[in-house]
Amino acid sequence: MSSPIHDPIAPPIPDVATTVKTTTCYMCACRCGIKVHLRDGEVRYIEGNPDHPLNKGVICAKGGSGIMKQYSPARLTKPLRRKPGTERGANQFEEISWDETFDILEKRLSHLRATDPKKFALFTGRDQMQALTGLFARQFGTPNYAAHGGFCSVNMAAGMIYTIGGSFWEFGGPDLERARVFYMIGTAEDHHSNPLKSAIGEFKRNGGRFVAINPVRSGYAAIADEWIPIKPGTDGALILAIIREIIALGLYDREFLARYTNSGQLVNQDQSSQDFGMFVRDPAGDVINPLRPHNFMWWDRHSDRAVADHAKGADPRLQGEYILPDGTPVKPAFQLLKERVADCTPEWAADITGIPADTIKRIAHEMGITARDQKIELPIPWTDWWGEEHETVTGNPVAFHSMRGLAAHSNGFQSIRALAILMSLLGTIDRPGGFRHKAPYPRAIPPNARPSKGPEAVQPNTPLGGAPLGWAETPDDLFVDADGQPVRIDKGFSWEHPLSAHGLMHNVITNAWRGDPYPIDTLLLFMANMAWNSSMNTAQVRDMLTDKNADGGYKIPFIVVCDAFQSETTAFADLILPDTTYLERNDCMSMLDRPISEFDGPVDAVRVPIVAPKGECKPFQEVLVELAGRLKLPAFTTAEGGRKFSGYKDFVINYETAPGSGIGFLTGWRGKDGDQAMRGEPNPKQWEMYEKNGCFFQYHLPPSSQYMRNWNKEYMEWSQQAGLRRDNDPIIIHIYSELLQGFRLAAQGKRPGKQPPDELRERVATYFDPLPFWYAPLEDEQSDLKKYPLNALTQRPMAMYHSWDSQNVWLRQIHTYNYLYVNSATAAAAGIADGGWMWVESQWGKVRCLCRYSEAVEPGTVWTWNAIGKSSGAWNLSKDANESQQGFLLNHLISEELRGQRQGTHISNSDPITGQAAWYDVRVRIYPAEAGEAEHSYPQFESMQPVPGMEPAKQGWLAWFAGKGKNK
Repeated sequence: MSSPIHDPIAPPIPDVATTVKTTTCYMCACRCGIKVHLRDGEVRYIEGNPDHPLNKGVICAKGGSGIMKQYSPARLTKPLRRKPGTERGANQFEEISWDETFDILEKRLSHLRATDPKKFALFTGRDQMQALTGLFARQFGTPNYAAHGGFCSVNMAAGMIYTIGGSFWEFGGPDLERARVFYMIGTAEDHHSNPLKSAIGEFKRNGGRFVAINPVRSGYAAIADEWIPIKPGTDGALILAIIREIIALGLYDREFLARYTNSGQLVNQDQSSQDFGMFVRDPAGDVINPLRPHNFMWWDRHSDRAVADHAKGADPRLQGEYILPDGTPVKPAFQLLKERVADCTPEWAADITGIPADTIKRIAHEMGITARDQKIELPIPWTDWWGEEHETVTGNPVAFHSMRGLAAHSNGFQSIRALAILMSLLGTIDRPGGFRHKAPYPRAIPPNARPSKGPEAVQPNTPLGGAPLGWAETPDDLFVDADGQPVRIDKGFSWEHPLSAHGLMHNVITNAWRGDPYPIDTLLLFMANMAWNSSMNTAQVRDMLTDKNADGGYKIPFIVVCDAFQSETTAFADLILPDTTYLERNDCMSMLDRPISEFDGPVDAVRVPIVAPKGECKPFQEVLVELAGRLKLPAFTTAEGGRKFSGYKDFVINYETAPGSGIGFLTGWRGKDGDQAMRGEPNPKQWEMYEKNGCFFQYHLPPSSQYMRNWNKEYMEWSQQAGLRRDNDPIIIHIYSELLQGFRLAAQGKRPGKQPPDELRERVATYFDPLPFWYAPLEDEQSDLKKYPLNALTQRPMAMYHSWDSQNVWLRQIHTYNYLYVNSATAAAAGIADGGWMWVESQWGKVRCLCRYSEAVEPGTVWTWNAIGKSSGAWNLSKDANESQQGFLLNHLISEELRGQRQGTHISNSDPITGQAAWYDVRVRIYPAEAGEAEHSYPQFESMQPVPGMEPAKQGWLAWFAGKGKNK
């Protein structure tokens, strides 16, 4: 019998140096605090940091397996250039130095910046430094920048921020500590993983009731007290029916609606007026904020006349119809909502959603009764923005959480608007037991950052004349030319997708390949596997990346890929920049970007190097700062042309949003001596102070500022002083969206200013409805629903995060390949055996995969895990690895485009309001593979080979012990 590899009771190995360092995890977007144990400088063990406010020591399988990311054989370690004379996609590269790499980039980008900056496009995947990458793009002068949000959950962000001033995920969430009932709708396994798992566990131990509404019962939903299966893409219909029931039963929080929402504000009902559907305003009223006037009007139920909203002693009527003294007919916004949902009966929704009408009635009743009868009262005095003092903070303990399941549909924005309105009707916004904001939110509706406004914003050797991304408020904020045509390569902020706050990354390659609206020269991709799981039409994108013009040049002339690992996408690069892992670099989770704040105040965090970079890896942050200096971008250089910053660490310390603002990337330990918080002059020892404090900073708001922050006078004043908000005015919840109505009026030709092209007028007028409505996903209109009767979904597993984790040797033991999960009755009816090979086909393509019977999926839906299936040889896995031979990618069945109104035209397969990629709208049919077919997944692609600088792939399994690796 052989001795064990490791003897846990053996004495320590002599002369071994053991250290423990803290940093921030990056095995998913949760960003937990971790402690990394090292032996002789080698990572040996990763555990959660119990002092960290986010995860409090909890760590998941992903976090603990970070060690295997560090030692992954897929690591890229040298800058690489495609070999001269070889074809793009052949994966043939040669090593070059960083000096040569920077020279190539500097020469190419300098030329583009001096001639036509928009021919450079920078798009990033799930990075966590968008404040830096966005700053680089803006300083360069290109409008063509965005991160992953457009194909992730921009509908969630936009739908809620345009309604309540905040959103789920980083910027807010359910207060499960005090909630009594919790509804999770369309949330996958990994969103806010460790904190949410811990909170749900404690919630259930305290007797809370957990209801999961989802087509699939997996992950969090597996422990729900009730699972309500729903047909994908129909959530909006369910929510509208619940709203109708809440109103009909009188279970809405009238006091909350009257004071804190626009429910009582009067809406012009004169259809002949150019202001039809807009709020009427009191010309003599206090506008409060000239950039966003507040001089609205109520119909006071005491005096029975129109008065200024929030007039002392006034109380608005929420229902009815009235005539103003000038003869204008008006209705309160709440009345219009009531009329909108009048026909949205539970029976109507039952036919659409597959949920019985009685169930819809029951859960609506449960929500309303819980909110009304189980109120929370905390002894916390506070003062609202209008000066009324409140002795306590009260709350209605009904909590919700939702993410991509609602977002990733072409009807997602209006569905999420409906959810935010339902939460508001129940009186749960920023109150105990409901939804609570996290800094830097709440923000104005919409936030004050506006996108650039026209082609004049793009000038040679000049920063972009506005932000590349932002929040459009009126049609005049759109980034279009004089003819209403898009200026951005992804057509963001155009009339096709006006409120595309995160851009449309899923359309970049297709549009650039087609030259629509124009060709580009250089595409830089960071952490974005666009030739595999980050594209909706994988096989076609791979063809586009290698397609050539008649003159033999590539349609996308130059592609740069920065990544820590070889992926399916690196094969298509002309230049590869080897990035570091999260354990090898400095990084920050900034208040300017996507911080890790808690309910009780702002929290930001950093990463610090735990080990030295492998080979010649260089952090992408350092690459950008170096390039910015070489290109002499103004924010990175002095007036004399010298460099302001020696590197990324120096940049984070010394960068300020405006000279002397005291606002930078990090909020902790500011000021020369590090004795200031939120804002203060640069502190040269800021990084060291973060590292000494476990790599995070937490600011605790006083209890009187922790709730009702849309209208909390104390919080409003503090947030303005701290630089989180520009203005100090109340953030009224938009039950009715005058903003959307403004776009509709422009489309109807009733408003001056920018106008949509004629072919898009009907589209804008239809979808920019100021009140939520349900419509079938747009792809349904172009699908043969009899031929393709099933919905197909792909979601991330709890144990993996995109393709970068599904190559992790430890995590591969949890998910070695993926099945298509099919309800047993559905599969049996199609003649498909449990565990048998099957075909899944859509109008866009087909895949062969393995079937797994499941009762945890509604009968009209099939689903699988995302990104586990791999291309053969990718990620330095063996050519016959399970991931490529038995695993598969559902993306082959999805299209990033739909047919346009005119023959030969195309339009993005996205939400028509935000441009959110409609990943979950595809319809499929299933049938068994025939006897004798090859027993491997389809499609297959030519196997990838390792590139210079990569370690040889390990055969068998690797046992790590005492700092040594052994092949077994």
